[in-house]
Amino acid sequence: MLIPGRCQCGNISFILEWLPDPIEIPARACSCSFCTTHAGVWTSCPSGKLQVRIKNPAQVRKHSFATETAQFHVCEGCGDVPLVTSQIEGQVFAVINTHALLGIAPALLKHQPASFDGESAEARMARRRQHWIAEVVIREDPV
Repeated sequence: MLIPGRCQCGNISFILEWLPDPIEIPARACSCSFCTTHAGVWTSCPSGKLQVRIKNPAQVRKHSFATETAQFHVCEGCGDVPLVTSQIEGQVFAVINTHALLGIAPALLKHQPASFDGESAEARMARRRQHWIAEVVIREDPV
């Protein structure tokens, strides 16, 4: 299943190839203040493929927290955060915000809370390697 998505203004867009077709899409609502403020409800398909296009890279701010193990891609044009990436041993892994998905029936989303408080850096990276999208291509179009 090909799932398109984008931030509100379209500066950051993506196509997620969900393999195999989903029966349901997990939608993990992180309880941290950043995700709550930015409507961060994350999903990923470890066997999927993600192609991201950034029209104007100068309009994307990459925000990291204290551990600096992930980058939240914040569109400065509209304020949306459609994508989070993590570099693990030279490979980019990603999750996408369900609020950025286009054309998905709400009944397909299986909402669940998520909290990562107290998770060690090693456990965090292992979780991402196992559950995040592992095949990620990001194309930036310089303006």
